[in-house]
Amino acid sequence: MPAPVVHFEIGVKDLEKAQKFYGTLFGWEFQGFGPQTAMVMNLGQHVEKKTDGIGGHLNSLGHPPHQYVTFYAMVDNLESTLAQINKLGGKTVVPPQEVPGMGHFAWFQDPEGNCIGLWKPMSC
Repeated sequence: MPAPVVHFEIGVKDLEKAQKFYGTLFGWEFQGFGPQTAMVMNLGQHVEKKTDGIGGHLNSLGHPPHQYVTFYAMVDNLESTLAQINKLGGKTVVPPQEVPGMGHFAWFQDPEGNCIGLWKPMSC
């Protein structure tokens, strides 16, 4: 099955300023992830999927890269997908990481240097 695009992420330095900008520009409403996830992941606020589009969030990593935009493709197996990416000339940037109570993600670079996310929800 093709890997659907299921989430976006925008990296920023100033979460409050970015939320005001995107909230005003696109009408996005931001909600918290919950205390356990926010403490572990340093996440900003989540934009719920309320339309035919996808949900996503703003994130302040606290270290470079500060400004980035990526999307996440949902896959059945992060490790085998990363192995295939490496065979095809890409490389793993962030190995599989847990998002408590939600699932796991990883980042990779394609052969052109674009950074893309992979997502595996807990139920998958």
